[in-house]
Amino acid sequence: MLTFAAAVFFLIVTPGPGVLSTAGLGAAYGFAAGLRYVGGLFIGTNLVALAVISGVAAIVLSVPVVRWVLMAASIGYLLYLASRIAFAGSRLAFIEAKAPPALGSGILLQAINPKAYAVNTTLFAGFPFAPDNLVYETVAKLLIANAIWIPIHLGWLFAGASLHRLNLSDRNQRSINVAMAASMLLVVALALYSGLKNA
Repeated sequence: MLTFAAAVFFLIVTPGPGVLSTAGLGAAYGFAAGLRYVGGLFIGTNLVALAVISGVAAIVLSVPVVRWVLMAASIGYLLYLASRIAFAGSRLAFIEAKAPPALGSGILLQAINPKAYAVNTTLFAGFPFAPDNLVYETVAKLLIANAIWIPIHLGWLFAGASLHRLNLSDRNQRSINVAMAASMLLVVALALYSGLKNA
């Protein structure tokens, strides 16, 4: 069980689309707006976990076209979120960025986030600690994963919101927003590279 908990921590804490977008939204829009988004991520990650546990994800993702569609949708949506973060508060934005992404945005990101499927598959298919009682093990894994997931994402949100609360000049805030967006674009580039390499 401790090995499983350690795996959850290290798989979730590493920068991926969820935590980077959480920190970015916190930096661009503040804690309260980011909290709604994190609520969506929480719902979305648990829906992905249930899809993995039930086997639905394995069936759906066994179709190569579906994997590519999810990858393309994920990359497109991350580019959209990165632009929302980069242009938050800017009057020059080609996207109206006054309202931050909220609950539905978080759910959608997790539904199309390849890392969410990979992490959940790794966690629920591996690290057995109660092989004689699969129901107990599955419920325990869900509880442990969520008990670790919540503070990690709130920590990333707090870190981003701390930058927002500094009340920096418009230029400095814009630089931070662009840096957060650039970090997300790096994740997009890595995901695309990984997808092409494994094709």
